[in-house]
Amino acid sequence: MDPNTFPTKGNLILARNSLALSRQGFDLMDKKRNILIRELMDLITAATDIQKEIDSTFTAAYRALEKANIQMGIREVEAISRTIPQEESIVIKRRSVMGTEIPHVEYQREKQQVSYDFYGTKMSLDEARESFERVKELTIRLAQIENSAYRLAYNIKKTQKRANALQNITIPRFEHLTKEIQNALEEKEREEFTRLKVIKRMQRG
Repeated sequence: MDPNTFPTKGNLILARNSLALSRQGFDLMDKKRNILIRELMDLITAATDIQKEIDSTFTAAYRALEKANIQMGIREVEAISRTIPQEESIVIKRRSVMGTEIPHVEYQREKQQVSYDFYGTKMSLDEARESFERVKELTIRLAQIENSAYRLAYNIKKTQKRANALQNITIPRFEHLTKEIQNALEEKEREEFTRLKVIKRMQRG
């Protein structure tokens, strides 16, 4: 038998303290869950907007690329595409939201140097390049948002489990234990009071 369940005043104080801590823990978990949910909903809204912009920008980019292929020839456009430098300015950092580490992508958007001569090329190639550059920026932002949303959703689920355990298991257990010990102590006090009354009566007699 757990000695902490014995009906003593010390155990009653321990049970009450544990109950208070459990309730405080549940309140904190509930607040954390609500904050994470609000953050997640904001990310979902942002992701939806960015995805729409990506779709429309991709459509414009491929339309311009198709036009450039027709005007300049596929081989010429392909040769120019090989001169585009590799993207190396992306830096991934992290920030914390209620203990949840989510990525923060820093992207240095500098004025891209055109890697081909304007002479001999068409405006459609410039339009395609600018559109695909925009798609790259949007995709970086979307990747950050989706990764953050995944991490938040995982931590919301974990926080919900902890809150449920406190609400449905831990708090009821300490409520029951507190009541049980308190009732036992009150019963003991009544018995002691009755015993003292009997002793006094016997002493008088």
